[in-house]
Amino acid sequence: MSRFGYAVRELSAAQKSAKGVSLYSRYVNRPAGRLLAAAGYAIKLTPNQITLISAAFSLGGVVLIAALRPSFAAAVAICAALVVGFALDSADGQLARLTGAGSAAGEWLDHVVDCGKMLALHMAVLIAFYRHFGFSDPLYLLMPVVFQFAAVMVFFGGILTEQLKRADRLKRGGAAPPAPASGSTLRAVALLPVDYGVFCAVFLLFGSRDVFVAVYGVLLAVHVLFLVAFLVKWYRELSAPGR
Repeated sequence: MSRFGYAVRELSAAQKSAKGVSLYSRYVNRPAGRLLAAAGYAIKLTPNQITLISAAFSLGGVVLIAALRPSFAAAVAICAALVVGFALDSADGQLARLTGAGSAAGEWLDHVVDCGKMLALHMAVLIAFYRHFGFSDPLYLLMPVVFQFAAVMVFFGGILTEQLKRADRLKRGGAAPPAPASGSTLRAVALLPVDYGVFCAVFLLFGSRDVFVAVYGVLLAVHVLFLVAFLVKWYRELSAPGR
């Protein structure tokens, strides 16, 4: 069996829990990441190299948003760069699990790249709003700023909550975490509006100013609502006695 075939087989049998994962990540991004991880394994790339390649694709998409005038061709190029970057973001972790090469430094690099691309992506949208869409109204220009705030808060809050839960388990004697759940379909559908992959797909609308801004605004509102819900949920979980 080829290295690629071996990697696909092993990764297919060792997928993470689907709990808290949207339909896009479950059925599109993770499978794509699995194939990319297998390809990386076949050509002997390291997880950190995959992370850096992911960063390059994401940065390429960010540059295109800020630099290109809105058009169908620009929209396709931007979406493709962001989607591939996101799939590679899944591939680095899968490759790390396959090879046993995971490390604290690798996890740090992965999270830093994730945070950086969120910050840069919405800054690029802000530039596009002003430079290409002709917006000067502060209400329009505040949209990417608020979206950036909500997205980064959700990202950071989720990571911090998991780290604090892990530290608490170790403090209480290293109790094992609960068994992974499969995740409900209803929850997977509900999480679609805040899935980064769905946000990447929205850039297919970049060629039409009014449609793109309308959909971007809807996702902004949803992210703010989810931020409030997540903050309440995480605080209650960390405050619960005997957790």
